[in-house]
Amino acid sequence: MSDRSTHWQTVYTTKAETEVSWYQDEPAMSLRLIRDAGAGASSRIIDIGGGASRLVDALLTAGYGALTVLDISEAALAAARARLGAAAATVDWIAADVTRWTPQASYDVWHDRAAFHFLTDANDRAAYVARLRAAVAPGGAVIIGTFALDGPEKCSGLPVVRYDAESLAATLGPDFGLQDSCTEAHRTPWGSVQQFQFCRFRAG
Repeated sequence: MSDRSTHWQTVYTTKAETEVSWYQDEPAMSLRLIRDAGAGASSRIIDIGGGASRLVDALLTAGYGALTVLDISEAALAAARARLGAAAATVDWIAADVTRWTPQASYDVWHDRAAFHFLTDANDRAAYVARLRAAVAPGGAVIIGTFALDGPEKCSGLPVVRYDAESLAATLGPDFGLQDSCTEAHRTPWGSVQQFQFCRFRAG
């Protein structure tokens, strides 16, 4: 088990889902960007670093039926499956480090809220982008939410890389055209505010 996976296993085995700073009861921004990407009920959507996030619940409620959640932490995925109950059987759950994962399917929408910004090593970022190219169908949507330039410098005790739309686009490279960008002031469960940058790209 890598240091990265050990860290996140520890987080999700020692804290409830509502005790982490990134918890959202209603992932409104993610849902809007997925809708704006033109996703339909049969669109293949993967949530990278989805963990115990409630996005999968909201997508199922909204009628999306081809969902995959990938996370490095088995414990995080187990929490989401337990919460969903019988509906969990309709979701594809993948326990993997996205930088080492080999995609076995093609996706119409790649969503990542608060995973990419933890990749502080250039080689890890390059590995992520390589998986992104392999996994997203031509014309597919890529939605990534990171800490904004005025967001926190650390999260869960780890350093992060902060982005604006231009720097995130430059990091992903010319294969992904920027379609939309917006910021969000995320309020943590304990009331502090974290500035996020969201971007939606189209795969070439």
